[in-house]
Amino acid sequence: MTLNTFSKPYSTRKDLEWAVAHHTWLAEHAKSLQLPPLVAVHANRLELGFVDGRHAVVADVPTVAAALGQAHADVWASDLHRALLTHAHPMSGGHELADFASPRMAALHRRCEAGLISVRQMAAVQPLLSPHPATPAAFYKDTNPRNVLITSGGPVMVDLDDLTLAPFGYDLAKLLVALAMTDGPLPPETYTAALSCYNLPLTHAGLPSVPIDEFLGYAELHHLLTLPYLGKGGYRHPWSTVRPTPEDLK
Repeated sequence: MTLNTFSKPYSTRKDLEWAVAHHTWLAEHAKSLQLPPLVAVHANRLELGFVDGRHAVVADVPTVAAALGQAHADVWASDLHRALLTHAHPMSGGHELADFASPRMAALHRRCEAGLISVRQMAAVQPLLSPHPATPAAFYKDTNPRNVLITSGGPVMVDLDDLTLAPFGYDLAKLLVALAMTDGPLPPETYTAALSCYNLPLTHAGLPSVPIDEFLGYAELHHLLTLPYLGKGGYRHPWSTVRPTPEDLK
């Protein structure tokens, strides 16, 4: 039987090679994470197995959170227990995962220069971008609902172009922020249920759970980074109108 495929084009060979490196690394270290199979590498495009699914919605959050938590725990045990969030982490073929702070600080400076955020807002999230050296490292792959396909066999993660180190819980926060900015305010229990499902595989692996206040801090950082896309790509609701309060989540 012939596998149905789809092609993803890349503007540069370098971008294509990074995407291949990310796919290879995740396939090796996050064995529980479902990815589209990489069928062929061409000069300027990748051929991947077609995934018959739909984009994630709010009702899928617990399932996606559990899959993401398991993948983060798996990768930490397999490779990232040696990583520091403050330093790039080597992959095979001369590639590496960027550290957590550098790309985000650069992005925040660009948003500040564009007048989208203030110096005060940058200062407020600065502690999140200065993690303690002993903070366990996970990865970030931009888990917004459009990058998750829900299939009969579970969630499949697509779009591996941007992969960096990140603290545990950071990628899950992106999912919740993106859903709220797309669909409007989420029920408070959506956040607590997501974090509970995400934390369970972490505790089974002997890793610390992500507390709700830390999780909400990551959401605020995502808000600042997502501001340029408000009004684009489905982001219709400003975070200021949909963010939950800590009191809502008690």
